[in-house]
Amino acid sequence: MDITVFGPYTYLVTEVLWAAVAVAFVTYADAWRAAARTTLVLYPFAYVWDWYTLEVGVFEIPLRTGVELLGIPIEEHVFMLLVPTMVVGVHETLRKRDLTRRQSAADAESRVS
Repeated sequence: MDITVFGPYTYLVTEVLWAAVAVAFVTYADAWRAAARTTLVLYPFAYVWDWYTLEVGVFEIPLRTGVELLGIPIEEHVFMLLVPTMVVGVHETLRKRDLTRRQSAADAESRVS
């Protein structure tokens, strides 16, 4: 599938799709507060890192809207919010599943005893 059909919105469209996945994980794990806290702490570091790498030419983003905020593309701001949210969402989902499995095993064991 060639998503470049979205032209200058290609990067933004992919971020919206991945954001939906991140939101699903965070919602399932009921981890909104943890995701928000982690994202707020990491955002300044990510901003400086992103601004610098763009400034010195480490990378460029050809399929973007061209809208900038504080010297970097709006898509990069979304990316800097999305990544920690996704990480926290996946981490907390795995933790929730582990706790559920342990609880199920403990319940089954107590029924046998």
